[in-house]
Amino acid sequence: MKISAVIPAYNAEKHIARAIDSVLAQTRPADEVIVVDDGSTDATAEVVRSYGEKTTLIRQENAGVSVARNVGIEAATGEWISLLDCDDEWLPEKLYLQSEHLARHPDLKWTTGNYYRCHCEKGHEHIRSLSEAKSVQLRAQAESDEIFDDYLATYSAGGSGHTGSMLIRKDLLVAAGLFLPGQKRMNDIDMWFRIAYIQPRFGFIFEPLAVYHLGVENSIVKIHTDWMLIEEFLDRHFELAQKADRAEAFRPCAGILLSYWMRILMTNNNGTGIRRLIQQYGDLLKPSFRASCYVGSFCPPLWNAKEKIKKQIRNR
Repeated sequence: MKISAVIPAYNAEKHIARAIDSVLAQTRPADEVIVVDDGSTDATAEVVRSYGEKTTLIRQENAGVSVARNVGIEAATGEWISLLDCDDEWLPEKLYLQSEHLARHPDLKWTTGNYYRCHCEKGHEHIRSLSEAKSVQLRAQAESDEIFDDYLATYSAGGSGHTGSMLIRKDLLVAAGLFLPGQKRMNDIDMWFRIAYIQPRFGFIFEPLAVYHLGVENSIVKIHTDWMLIEEFLDRHFELAQKADRAEAFRPCAGILLSYWMRILMTNNNGTGIRRLIQQYGDLLKPSFRASCYVGSFCPPLWNAKEKIKKQIRNR
């Protein structure tokens, strides 16, 4: 099998070397490393060029991360695509573990796995996305120890994987329509769901494969917090899921995403957006959380203070 590593980058001069180094340090090397510079105005391209023939640099005018990923995928010569964001990194055994995994299960078309969340602002503390306890619970739902028959169900149970832990056949990405240009948030989740509608069965490795760095400065994606982004996402995916006869399977996933966005909107004091989403999709939320959000939407700072106190009590 031939694996192409694809890294989109925008103004990433501070982090891109870490990402590339993690790819080049793989015990099972990638067959090619493609970096797509999405119109950076800093020294990103110069850093990539310093690696010489070890990387392929593609430069384009700024068009967003989805287009950058698509350009890299289309340029890739491998039949397998392994994605990595420019501010994240792979662990050294990532490609080896996944290659061995696919050798055991040659019928699989995509696979992912556990990863570390690095709290960069807290001394770079690494926390497993799936704890040992959650891993035990998730394994009970598996078709086998490392295969699940429905990504949507596994996502709802906490086994979502992450962009940096994905390894996907190029033809499957193409069949799903590649990444959606112009999408400001949830580009990756949007792609995984669209793949799951046509190819629900996937592989999962419980050993961490990558590091997702939180709290990175100047995140281009996380500045977008408009409530209409999640409304559009849910509208579109319920339509797609319905066409694929997967609407009921998608509902728990939608509830998880909506709950996450409720907290984002509370943090941004957007009570109007919260009430609009409750009116449109409130039945996806647990009744107690829905009621709490509705009341809290009239004074988000008070709701945020209450949630902070609850978190402090839980962590004691």
